[in-house]
Amino acid sequence: MESQQATTPLLSMRNICKQYPGVLALSDVSFDLHAGEVHCLLGENGAGKSTLMKILSGALRKDKGSILIDGTEIEFHSPGDAQKHGIGMIYQDFKLVPELSVAENILLGSEPTKHRSPFIDYEKMHELARAAIAQVGEEIPTTTAIKDLSVAQRQIVEIAKAISKKVRIIAMDEPSAPLTEKELKNLFAVIRRLKSEGVGVIYISHRLEEIFEIGDRLTVLRDGTFIHHCSIEEANRRSLVRWMVGRELEQEYPKIELKRGKEILRIERLHAGMLHDINLALHRGEILGLAGLVGAGRTELARVIFGADPPDSGNIFLEERTINPHSPREAIDLGIGLLTEDRNKYGLIMQMSVKENISLSNLKEVLKGVFINRSRENQIAKQFTSELRIKTPTIEQEVEHLSGGNRQKVVLARWLFTKSKLLIFDEPTAGIDVGVKFEIYNLINQLAADGVGVIVISSDLPELLGMSDRVAVMCEGRIAGVLAREEATQERVMTLATGGAAGVLR
Repeated sequence: MESQQATTPLLSMRNICKQYPGVLALSDVSFDLHAGEVHCLLGENGAGKSTLMKILSGALRKDKGSILIDGTEIEFHSPGDAQKHGIGMIYQDFKLVPELSVAENILLGSEPTKHRSPFIDYEKMHELARAAIAQVGEEIPTTTAIKDLSVAQRQIVEIAKAISKKVRIIAMDEPSAPLTEKELKNLFAVIRRLKSEGVGVIYISHRLEEIFEIGDRLTVLRDGTFIHHCSIEEANRRSLVRWMVGRELEQEYPKIELKRGKEILRIERLHAGMLHDINLALHRGEILGLAGLVGAGRTELARVIFGADPPDSGNIFLEERTINPHSPREAIDLGIGLLTEDRNKYGLIMQMSVKENISLSNLKEVLKGVFINRSRENQIAKQFTSELRIKTPTIEQEVEHLSGGNRQKVVLARWLFTKSKLLIFDEPTAGIDVGVKFEIYNLINQLAADGVGVIVISSDLPELLGMSDRVAVMCEGRIAGVLAREEATQERVMTLATGGAAGVLR
C-alpha cells in the first residue's frame, strides 16, 4: 500500500464544487484513486457520491475544481470524453435501452461491422456480448430485450457493458444492490481481476460488510462535503456509521415488541403461475418477513395480493372478507399498498414532481370537483416531506433528481397518504444508506404499532431477522416453513430456502 501511495495517482479530483438551484451538492470535495486499488466512496443518500461520479463520467459539468489523469489535468465535456480516457461507469440508475437486446446494449456505440461494410455484424456482436457476460460469471441470452430481464439481470448487463470496454478507471455505484450472494461473489471476482490488471476501481455501496471485503481505502462524504479518509484497516463498522451520519446509531435494527392483534390477512390454498398451495396469515401489530432465494416466488406472491397478477385458485381474505382484486387500482381501494422492488420503474414517475408522486395514488383526496386542489396537494406534500425528512429543495422538484433514499421516502409518503391497511415492502432498503435505513425501520415499527399489516420482503437476512416477528420462507413457489422470531436464524432460513428442513416451525 505504501509504495502504491508514493506514485502519482491514476485519478485526482481536486476541490470539486457543484451547485443546483437551492442545493450545494458538492463543496470543495477532493478524491484520488491509484492503479490497482479499490477505493470505496461512502456516505448517506444525498451526500454527493453519485454527483461526484457523474462529474467524473462527463455526465455533469463541475462548477469548480480540477480532474487529473496520471497528473495531467483533463476537461470532460461529455461521457464520450471520459470514455476516451478509459473511464467506465456503472450507474445506480440503469443506463440501458429497454427495447434493445442485451447484445445491442452492451455494444451500443461500438458495434462491430462486417468486413469493408457499414453494416453491423450481428453474429460478431452477440459473440462479444456473450464473452462480456461470461466475464461476470453469468449466462443471459444476448437476444433477450432488456425490458424482459429482472432487476438483477439488468445489473449484470450494466457490469458486462462497463468491463467490455478497455477501462483504466471504473466507478461502480451500488452495483450489488439487486444481486444474490452468488452473483455478488462473481462481481467481487471480476473486481479482483480488474485490480490485478492495474485498473482503479471506485466502489460505492451501503452494504458495509462489502467495504471490508473488497476495499483498500475509503473516503466518506456528508452533505456534499469531505468528512474522512483512511485505509480499510483503520475503520470499523461503528466508525463508518458515525462518519456517515454524524452520530452514533445504538441499534442497527430498532425492533419494538408489540402485542399481536386480530388477523388482517389470510391466504388459503393459493395457486398462481409458479406459486403453489400458499397458506399464510398476518395479524395487526405484526411484521411478517418473507425470505427466499431469487426466483423463489416472493415478489410473485406480492403481485397477486396487490392485484397485479391474477390467482388461478385459492382465497385471499382481508379483515375476514374475501377479496379478489383484478388490478392494483382495486387493491389500493381495498387498502393494500406495495412498495415495489424497482422503485424507479414501478414506484415513481421520474419526470413528475415530489408533490405529484405523493398524491398520485389518492387523487380523490386532492380533487375539487374535476380539478386538482393545488393548495391541498401542496399542504399534503409539505406535511410528508417534513415528517419523513425528504431532502428536496422544493416539492416541485422532479424525483429523478433526488437520491435513492429520498426517492424511497417519496414512495413511502404516497402509501402513507392512501392510509393503507396492509403494506408490502419489497426490498425496502436496497441501495439506501444506514441512516435512512434506520428511519425506514422506525417507520415500519410505527405502522405495525398503528395496526397496519406489514409484510417485508428482503434479501438482506440480518435485516429480515432483525425486524420480523415471524419469517415465512419460500422455496420454488411454495411456503417451505414459517419460523417464529426466537427460532429464526440465518442457518434455518437458508436450510428452508434451499429445500431442506429446519426444525420447529410455527
